[in-house]
Amino acid sequence: MRRLALIAALALGVSVPALADNPQFQGADPHALMIGDEMWVFPTGGPVGAWDADRFHAFSSTDLKNWRDRGELLRRDQIKWRRDDGAPERFLWAPGVAQANGKWYLYYSLGPNTPKPSHIGVAVADRPEGPYRDSGKPLLTGRKGFEAIDPMVFVDPKSGTPYFYAGGSAGSTLRVFELNPDMVSIKREVAVEQPPQFTEGAFMHERDGTYYLSYSHGRFNGASYSVHYATASSPTGPWQYRGRILSSDATHKGPGHHSFVETPGGETLIVYHRWENPASPEPYKGERQIAIERIRYAPDGSIRPIAMTDGAAAPTLAAAR
Repeated sequence: MRRLALIAALALGVSVPALADNPQFQGADPHALMIGDEMWVFPTGGPVGAWDADRFHAFSSTDLKNWRDRGELLRRDQIKWRRDDGAPERFLWAPGVAQANGKWYLYYSLGPNTPKPSHIGVAVADRPEGPYRDSGKPLLTGRKGFEAIDPMVFVDPKSGTPYFYAGGSAGSTLRVFELNPDMVSIKREVAVEQPPQFTEGAFMHERDGTYYLSYSHGRFNGASYSVHYATASSPTGPWQYRGRILSSDATHKGPGHHSFVETPGGETLIVYHRWENPASPEPYKGERQIAIERIRYAPDGSIRPIAMTDGAAAPTLAAAR
């Protein structure tokens, strides 16, 4: 009933926060980060309670229960180059966000991949909530054997170098690039080995000098979808495969396309999407939901397997401080 009331309020143009435990709210492909004492989530989809492939919204929370819709970031019709390849109408998904040069950078997938190649674009804003201004051209375009999707930018805390990770699905190929300081152009590609079990949705984070490359494996709309990871002594490998850490259980299916975020209290969380007890057989239909879980590291730095939770068992920022 709470979700129905929220959807009705949004339809009437009323601005209200989403009240949530796990799952937090409808959406997919969430990129989460802390901005001050708030967690911000940048997902695929529009306003809470609505699926929208035409625009991106962001959501923020100080307690991981009350979510504020920060409004529209970018619309598809603001991307003027999207029809330049003569492809059918494109749609937006899988955003990634980075901060540098006093600006905010929104990287996004523009597809689908067929019959023309997919693209990754980038837009720039002065504030995390935008408005974002598109750079005017694609940052990366797919080619035979490579699909340009699922962008993620990681600024190495040791060197300050911005690395751009992209690719997956068709061909299941990961590519890594070093960006120029302007964050909207590529300096060079870095040759990397392909991580074991890699399908798509790469994410990079660093802890105590170890670099953690995590990613999704399997079919996005099936029970095989899961999160695996590898570690390295640099942001570009070589990778040591460490295994699977998040997978389907009896009631939650296909968890994946995630991000890691550290809270002000030093606790690490994973923000991901999943299917809630889907009634249909694979491929699943309906909408995915975003959920948040605690990460536990073993003494050797490995990530312990993650159990998915419901309701008030979800972490809160207040408890993590």
